[in-house]
Amino acid sequence: MQNTLFDLAPTLTVTQLVRQIKDAVERDEVLRDVWVRGEVSNFTQSAAGHLYFTLKDRDAAIRCVMWRSDAARVLHLPNNGDAIEARGRVSVYEARGDVQLYVSEIKLTGAGALWVEFERLKARLEAEGLFAPEHKRALPEFPHVIGVVTSREGAVLRDIRHVLARRYPLAQILLAPTLVQGADAPPMIAGAIQSLNDFEIDVLIVARGGGSIEDLWAFNDERVARAIYHSRVPVISAVGHETDFTIADFVADVRAPTPSAAAELVAPDVRELRGVIASARTRLAQLTRARVDDARARLAQTTHALERHSPHARLANDRQRVDELSRRLDARIRQLLALHREKLNGALRHLAALDPEATLARGYAIVREEESGRVVRWRAQAAGHKRMRIRVSDGEFGATADE
Repeated sequence: MQNTLFDLAPTLTVTQLVRQIKDAVERDEVLRDVWVRGEVSNFTQSAAGHLYFTLKDRDAAIRCVMWRSDAARVLHLPNNGDAIEARGRVSVYEARGDVQLYVSEIKLTGAGALWVEFERLKARLEAEGLFAPEHKRALPEFPHVIGVVTSREGAVLRDIRHVLARRYPLAQILLAPTLVQGADAPPMIAGAIQSLNDFEIDVLIVARGGGSIEDLWAFNDERVARAIYHSRVPVISAVGHETDFTIADFVADVRAPTPSAAAELVAPDVRELRGVIASARTRLAQLTRARVDDARARLAQTTHALERHSPHARLANDRQRVDELSRRLDARIRQLLALHREKLNGALRHLAALDPEATLARGYAIVREEESGRVVRWRAQAAGHKRMRIRVSDGEFGATADE
């Protein structure tokens, strides 16, 4: 539609209109560098590292962009729901005609600022070694006195007492009452921990019910952390709900998700102990019977061994052995005597065969020189009419050699 004589408004394209708006916005001195307070929503981070989110309050919202180079300087990126203050310049994104805040700096406020402080203190104490696993101590198995640091009023103390009365009524509770919220709470909590360490307690519970980060902030105090770290006895931290974490949880020897859970961790269950004792009694009786039976068997074996190796048994065995050897010796002697007798008889028979008397009995004679008594073996010995003695089987007689 063309302009008429009386219609003086210019006709602009969309691009021209958006650029006109952009020029007007960017010429505004206030909008060139402005701090905007609001709540973060629709927070995203692109693959390139740029941040896109919306800042809103109860009545309005504005799109925000933060380039990667600026985002790299932010210590703690915001999450949806965080209250922040964003510094930047206002301009228009021409492709959509959106008025946007181009953010160069982010400052958390409220709970967000507390989380930044929380992270800084956590990093510093961790670097000092207050969270180191080697400093964690085991809880006593059967505590006699349990120290409790919490408010005298409220459900926390009642829950701890109820659980301990049900599970382990033998333990005594020593309460150090303290504020658990507010500016005066941290020094009171630290003082209560130090005071309980002067008493004969076996373990200590530091407890508080659930709440916001502001409600639990007293347990993120450095004084409380160092009091827990220097405690003489093991400390259980039971602050807030299961999803709540405080500096006290990291320093304590054991963290319990709730105060009631801390009471369950700190002491055994008497019902379970009764079962364990009954089982141990049965097992002890079984072991005793087994030991007695084993001792009886070993005693019987020892008695049998003593009887087998006793002097009487050895004497009886040796006596029988002597008898047996005596019999064998007698038999051997008789055998040897018989053998020697046979040898002797053979020798006698042989001697008898060689006996001169026997030879004489067969008609032979022994001739000797009468003067010398020598046996005449050759004829020459008889020459010269020598006197001879001739022995025959029944005697001797004299004779003279003829030649």
